[in-house]
Amino acid sequence: MEYTVNTAAIFAAAFANFVVGAIWYTPLFGQAWARELKLDTSVKPDGKFMAKALSLSLLGNLILSWVLAWTMAAWQFLPGAADVPPIVNGTRTAFFLWLGFYVPLLISAKTWEGRSWKLIGINGGYYFVTLLTAALILAFWK
Repeated sequence: MEYTVNTAAIFAAAFANFVVGAIWYTPLFGQAWARELKLDTSVKPDGKFMAKALSLSLLGNLILSWVLAWTMAAWQFLPGAADVPPIVNGTRTAFFLWLGFYVPLLISAKTWEGRSWKLIGINGGYYFVTLLTAALILAFWK
């Protein structure tokens, strides 16, 4: 069995997560997130900083989507995988990757960096939603 990934779906998932981040950290939780990090919201970053930050965010989303696509492709070799509906494949993949990779890092951020549970919740929710968004796009767009 040979499996390839859909490059267009990878770019779509990366862009979708870029939009999710803009919504998550601006109107939804932007003020609470900034308060938890003790950021001065009256100071606006300059254009060069924003261009670099947005470019690196997009790069990170591309890497996440690419690795996620290949992870989902690897799972297709498991017995019975062909019978799993795309929504189950995407949701299961997102949940287990979040639980296994992101949650331990969030626990460490709480333990060693003294991050608040509120900040852990905001960031942890964002990580799960971005994984789920990308995984569902990749699962349905073959």
